[in-house]
Amino acid sequence: MAPGYLQGLESWPLDELRSRRDQATVVETGLSYLRRIVQGRLDIVLAEQRRREAGEQESLTDLVDQLPSILSEHVHAPGLGRLPALMGPGELDDGLQERLEGAMPESRLANVTEVGDAELHSAGDRLVELEREVSGLRRSVFDVLDRLQEEIVRRYRTGEATVDSLLS
Repeated sequence: MAPGYLQGLESWPLDELRSRRDQATVVETGLSYLRRIVQGRLDIVLAEQRRREAGEQESLTDLVDQLPSILSEHVHAPGLGRLPALMGPGELDDGLQERLEGAMPESRLANVTEVGDAELHSAGDRLVELEREVSGLRRSVFDVLDRLQEEIVRRYRTGEATVDSLLS
């Protein structure tokens, strides 16, 4: 969704608008999937921090038993949300995936009860920042999707495109 991605969209053929809308949908689906992974890791890190602050002595097995409630805590964001157009994870940005692994690698997450306090706190901070960045990227892609959809709708409203053209 580089700058200029929408430049000149008013003159694009309808097929180009739809194609770019489909491309943006794939990108959004990938970002959505990645954001949920980031949020899941963050939820686990925060649950471990809360456990330590409360002075509770739990094992990794206890944490695993709590995963369904930990991971379901932030499943529904406020607002109306959007229904996914695609169910697959879409394309995932390699740089963002590397940052996710740098923030809290799977291997450390699998043994989170053994991670030191400072490392756990630092991982939480990095995951919060990454979640904000991925969410911001998603909002940008939503803006692109909205603009593309608005142009498609405008064409139908003005008669530049017709429902009959879909059938041919």
